[in-house]
Amino acid sequence: MDDAIDDDIRALYQEVILDHGKNPRNFRHPDDAPLEAHGNNPLCGDKLTVYVRLGEDKKIEDAAFEGRGCAISIASASMMTGILRGKSVAEMERLFGAFHTMCTGEGEIDAAAAEEFEDDIDKLKVLSGVKQFPMRVKCATLAWHTINAAILGEQDASTE
Repeated sequence: MDDAIDDDIRALYQEVILDHGKNPRNFRHPDDAPLEAHGNNPLCGDKLTVYVRLGEDKKIEDAAFEGRGCAISIASASMMTGILRGKSVAEMERLFGAFHTMCTGEGEIDAAAAEEFEDDIDKLKVLSGVKQFPMRVKCATLAWHTINAAILGEQDASTE
């Protein structure tokens, strides 16, 4: 890929992150979400509360969040809450694993997960640039750690 295309893709990714950061989707406290957890990234100051409602089939019927943080943290939470709606807890765990691998650059994304979640992973690629800045990985993954904690019945999640 030549540098001009690389720059165009980087600019598009930054635009998507800024859009989600300034206009987050699912930024609300649903009255009917019985599961919640508080996430904290002390290095960056990000603080999120994630709300989840599971159906009887253990599928995520609703996911939302509130809080404050950097553009990466808010964009990740915004994208995550939309992508996970309708997925089972097991699917969420596999997708989180693929996303974490993509953000850290450590290892390869599981081939089965890459195929199963191809469209979702394509959407989340906008956040993969954090692998160049290890401290920012925690910003991108905070919401994911927090929703996982909520589903497990834990009150708090931290990137530390």
